[in-house]
Amino acid sequence: MFRSFLPAAMAAAAVTVSQATFAADFVVRATTVVEMKAVFGEVESRTVVPARARIGGTIREIRISEGSEVKEGDVIGVVVDDKIALQLAAADAKIAALKSQLANARTELERARQLVTQGVATQSRLDAARTALEVATNQVVAADADKAVIAQGAREGDVLAPATGRVLTVPVTAGSVLLAGEAIARIATGPYYLRLSLPERHAAEIAEGAAVEVETRGRTRAPGTSEATVRGRIVKVYPEIADGRVIADVDVSGVGSYFVNERTLVSIPVGKRSVLAVPPNAVTSLHGIDYVRLAAAAGPVDVAVILGATFESQGETLVEILTGLKDGDRIVLP
Repeated sequence: MFRSFLPAAMAAAAVTVSQATFAADFVVRATTVVEMKAVFGEVESRTVVPARARIGGTIREIRISEGSEVKEGDVIGVVVDDKIALQLAAADAKIAALKSQLANARTELERARQLVTQGVATQSRLDAARTALEVATNQVVAADADKAVIAQGAREGDVLAPATGRVLTVPVTAGSVLLAGEAIARIATGPYYLRLSLPERHAAEIAEGAAVEVETRGRTRAPGTSEATVRGRIVKVYPEIADGRVIADVDVSGVGSYFVNERTLVSIPVGKRSVLAVPPNAVTSLHGIDYVRLAAAAGPVDVAVILGATFESQGETLVEILTGLKDGDRIVLP
């Protein structure tokens, strides 16, 4: 320990000077700081939806690949069922036959109406002709509806994007055979967040709304910014502990929208501790040893200390003192 001593003749004057400067000196008090822990979080999309084929058949065309951006309703693939073309041809032939029967029914009705007017035919024949016309008309309507169903099945061969987002995987290729309901792509629709997996011992300290610091790197860094960290907050802590791990979600802006499952470093609060701290300008270094000037009745004394981390407390920057001081010590500021 290095101490500065004043000659005995100047001791009284030194006491007077030191007492005069006490009002501007810094009094060391125990300060509570938040203890942070660095863990890795994974970027995840809050929702990932599959784009499914609505009919079975063969994939003729795929218009997307991994990483493509799509909008809701975009055609991302085409599935073709060769039987649909045959069914449409059969439906057209059936409609043509029914329309011929309809034309014949109209002719029969008109003939029956003339014969009844001349008194040659009975009213029952006229009623039968009218009924035959109605049946033929309804058969044509039903055949048109059947054809519309088949045509709709053909249109459903277009696989549509269920939501706006980015394609994560495309597990099929052109020429693959699919059943109705099988997925041809997985789409991340966002929003994106960070999922943390923490040791169980921190379960009591993790709270919703707590502030965290997220390291930005790669695609997680917002365009046009150079900040190494961004602020976020814990929005959800899951009640189920699995394999000794607590799961929590962090909401942070600019986390990125390209990579999913990207790992990034997150500093989260896991507890509090009491420390002694002084302003950074109270510390001087000499030959690799840090000193602070301690006010004493006999005059200022330089005391060797070991420094810890620098932190913010109530808008003031302080540096932690690990050893060398105690609560209540008065520090002489330069």
